[in-house]
Amino acid sequence: MHRSRLTSIVIDRPEDLYYLGRDFWSNAFGRATVTRDDRFSSLKGRIGEQGGIFVGFQKVPPQEIGIHVDIETDNVDAEVARLEGLGATVKERIRRHVIMESPSGHAFCVIPVKRTDFPDGATEWP
Repeated sequence: MHRSRLTSIVIDRPEDLYYLGRDFWSNAFGRATVTRDDRFSSLKGRIGEQGGIFVGFQKVPPQEIGIHVDIETDNVDAEVARLEGLGATVKERIRRHVIMESPSGHAFCVIPVKRTDFPDGATEWP
């Protein structure tokens, strides 16, 4: 048994559009931004109810622009196997998280638990 939930939406932009995109979403949601490092920042706080969703911004190569979601789980290997059973594929393993691709071609990440309110809102899988 393991648990997982949607935890974040990450907006991936190339360096030349990074600040334009970040500032747009900051103003759209009325939230200040927090800089994490030279390639990642986020909106301050979470959007929505019940703990809400983390919204982040990441600098990526131009061919990787888009929006991806992060799935937080208490067992990364079990969640990756479950999602592979649904047709997703592993693109890359980086430290403790796994970059995957859905059957429709959308990238997403499976990450270990980061938030202190886990498992609130998580689904339990056999």
